[in-house]
Formats: sequence, structure tokens, C-alpha cells
Amino acid sequence: MNNSVLSSQAEPHFDRLQPRLQLRNINKSFGGVQALKNVDFEAYAGEVVGLVGDNGAGKSTLVKTMSGAYIPDSGEILVDGQLLSIASPQDATRLGIETVYQDLALCDNLDVVANLWLGREAYRWLIPGMIKTLDETEMERRTIEVLRMLDVKIPSVRRPVATLSGGQRQCIAVAKTILRQPKVVLLDEPTAALGVAQTRQVLNLIQRLKQQGLAVVVISHNLHDVFAVCDRAVVMRLGQRSATFDIKNSTSEQVVAAITGAEYRDSPVPSPEMI
Repeated sequence: MNNSVLSSQAEPHFDRLQPRLQLRNINKSFGGVQALKNVDFEAYAGEVVGLVGDNGAGKSTLVKTMSGAYIPDSGEILVDGQLLSIASPQDATRLGIETVYQDLALCDNLDVVANLWLGREAYRWLIPGMIKTLDETEMERRTIEVLRMLDVKIPSVRRPVATLSGGQRQCIAVAKTILRQPKVVLLDEPTAALGVAQTRQVLNLIQRLKQQGLAVVVISHNLHDVFAVCDRAVVMRLGQRSATFDIKNSTSEQVVAAITGAEYRDSPVPSPEMI
């Protein structure tokens, strides 16, 4: 069993030249509807990318392609520069791509430790090779370790998830993916229906993921959150990537114009200086 989690001590090395996740010329149709048309996408280590667009723009289809829920009709997917096939969510997880959807997929009646380890519990042998039991001590230790690394504050890791706030629950869902040591984390509307304080907690968590060297993709309708936490914003419109913005040098008005079609800009592949 691998007992390591992402280190909060050492400064990660970020590869600014090669995308951690890259999609090339992705096409996906459902019957006569072409949901994605020749879409390119890239996310680098130590970067937060906002994926924005109106309803029906293709954001969800693109994310489900990254996560293995959909298989593209054509196109290429690369992880760390290696051309790979992702035919299922299990393939994506194995390759280091984790997704946190809006429903969070948490069990309200279980405590934090049980939720983080559900389906992949740690065991210890009572009689070697014959009888084993759950290693509650080890699971609790590693749960506390990963929550501390992400700066997630909760009263106790033994509290049922149902008693936690919306922001805390979102953080627990993200921490659950971190135990698998991912390379890429996809967050689907992570601040939806959260209050101001809870939203700030989740945005701080996203910054922590970036600092740990992960490539983070945030799907959001909230441009305030995008400008608060993202390095770049990729705009989807009518199934195509219509624009790319460097957040530091852009305004929300420009992004809204691209979303609505009032302004169209080509989508350059980002230079290392943009990240």
C-alpha cells in the first residue's frame, strides 16, 4: 500500500512546456447534433483553467470526454505528452484524471474517514495470509494528513458528512480524489449554491491544489469565481472553443462578449508565460 500523499513541504516542479492533459481535434455527435467540433484543450501542472460558456455550449460534453464518461468520435487525448485511450471513468482514474461532479457522490450517513476510503479501504492482517481487518488508525491518520495538506478545517474526521456545511462537503469530495494522487482534477460548478464564506473556502482549496502542482479545470457559470482563482479562461460556444483569455490581462466584459458571440477571438495555445 502506498502511504504517500502529495507533499505540503517540498515545492513541486511544474512542467511549463508540456501540458499535463491535452485534447486535440475532439469531435462528438449525438445523432444529428454535433456537440463538439474540432475542440482543442490543454491544462498544465500548477495551473487552474476555467471552462466557461452558455448552456449547450459543449462544456459538459467536453468534461465528460476528459473523464471517460463519453468516448469521442474522433480526436486525440494525451496525458503528459503520451497519446492514450480513455474509454471509461476507470481508465481516466487510472491515468490520474479525477472528476468532482455537482452531486459530490458522498454518503451522508458515513463519517469523513469512511467517505474518503469508501471502496478502497486499508486493511491490516490479524493472521498473515488468513484474517485481516480494517485499519481504522491508518485511514484516519492519512485522512487527517490530506485534509491538513489542503488546509481543510472540519470539527472532526469522525463526524457524519450530513452534519457538515456545503463548503466543507465540497472540500471532502475533493480530498477524496487527492488520496488517489491525481495529475488532473476536474471540478464541475464547485461553488454552485454556496454562500460567500463557503465559496471562499472552496476557492482557497482550488489554490491549494494549484500549489501542489495539479492541473485543475474549473467548470463554472460564475465569472467572479473564475477571475478570482483561474489563470486562463477557455470559452466554449456552439460546440467549439471560441476564445482563450489570460485572466490577468482580461476583463469579465471581454469573456462575456466571447460567451455571447458579441466578440470572437481565435484560441492560441498558451505560452509558458501565460501560466
